[in-house]
Amino acid sequence: MLEQADFQPLLALRPELVLLGTGQKIRFPTPELLAPLTHEGIGVEVMDTQAACRTYMVLMAEGRAVAAALLFK
Repeated sequence: MLEQADFQPLLALRPELVLLGTGQKIRFPTPELLAPLTHEGIGVEVMDTQAACRTYMVLMAEGRAVAAALLFK
């Protein structure tokens, strides 16, 4: 189970966007879980892991400040 502390390393990276890949199915986390990111103005997009990987590659190619948190369950 994810906790707020799991997102602390992402805060240190200061991305403009975090892609959260939740495995084979999209599972939306509670707003409280993502609060450390959103309170710092970091956008969060939730999608299945394959889509998150594809999106990450496109955004990186565009030179965007993006990070990915990927679950493989």
